[in-house]
Amino acid sequence: MAPNTRAVLLALTAFAIFATHDVIVKLLGAHYASFQIVFFSVLFSFPVATLLLLRDQTAGTLIPVHPWWVATRTAAAVITGACAFYAFSVLPLAQTYAIIFASPLLITLLSIPILGEKVGLRRGLAVIVGLLGVLIVLRPGTTTLGLGHLAALGCAVFGALASIIVRKIGRDERSIVLILYPLMANFVIMGALMPLVYRPMTVGHLGLSFAIAALAIIAALCLISAYKSGEAAIVAPMQYSQILWATIFGMLFFSETPSWNTALGAAVIIASGLYIVLRESSKAGETQAPVLRTRTRFDTGTMPRVSTIIRASGEEPPMAPPREDPAPSPPHMRGLPGRG
Repeated sequence: MAPNTRAVLLALTAFAIFATHDVIVKLLGAHYASFQIVFFSVLFSFPVATLLLLRDQTAGTLIPVHPWWVATRTAAAVITGACAFYAFSVLPLAQTYAIIFASPLLITLLSIPILGEKVGLRRGLAVIVGLLGVLIVLRPGTTTLGLGHLAALGCAVFGALASIIVRKIGRDERSIVLILYPLMANFVIMGALMPLVYRPMTVGHLGLSFAIAALAIIAALCLISAYKSGEAAIVAPMQYSQILWATIFGMLFFSETPSWNTALGAAVIIASGLYIVLRESSKAGETQAPVLRTRTRFDTGTMPRVSTIIRASGEEPPMAPPREDPAPSPPHMRGLPGRG
């Protein structure tokens, strides 16, 4: 089997498992506060983090090299996790995904002030079109917007911030630092909130909480294998397959039928994201391509991040070979990518 074909199959499997993970979050969200679901998800993720810590042979301590950036990313990951779990609990699955899919577009915008990248006209227009797709989904003025919509938007915004910070400091920080700090913060903060929201859980629901952590880990391992097998530009777009699973699962388990504005808005957002993926991959040899390298799944801080684990293994995902240009790009054109 060709490496890229294997990578696509692995990625599709990973995102199908991630979608199943989100279905369980929604099922539990009907009975428990999102803070409680996050807490138990983190609790069951600690054994994996401990194994990664034992396997990490990188010299250094657990003290961050960039403490303020690590603190900002940690806060962003904690907010992303709480927002994502709440949004999945109260909104239709397809609508939640459609809004969260704006995150790669926001990463492109954040790459300007945080990474100092330049975004060209075409990529900038793609971002604007994608954000218009979000407005199509939300239909402000005609749809009653609630905390669920705000949570989904918060997940997109803070997930993008967490991702772009990883791109900025990932080369300097130990991978285990980027894994442990969000996990610990989630455990402490959600644990502190437990007295306010805790409801006793049945054995079956505890099993589902364990399944959330297990599915996230299995999906992450599949996605890691995908990135190691094929080109990042081939793997990255597979994340959009989650909208298909969301539609299927929503109809099967929750009697949800995507509205026309959700379907249209999602199509616009996905098209914009795919354009950015192709644009960045075509200039992979000339730019950092932050979306391709770090955007695999919104960063909830409840499980080790895929790109961080890849970095810890010492292997970088293969990229498409850069195009041969007759002459070097002029300085003012560098950094204009041409994963969303």
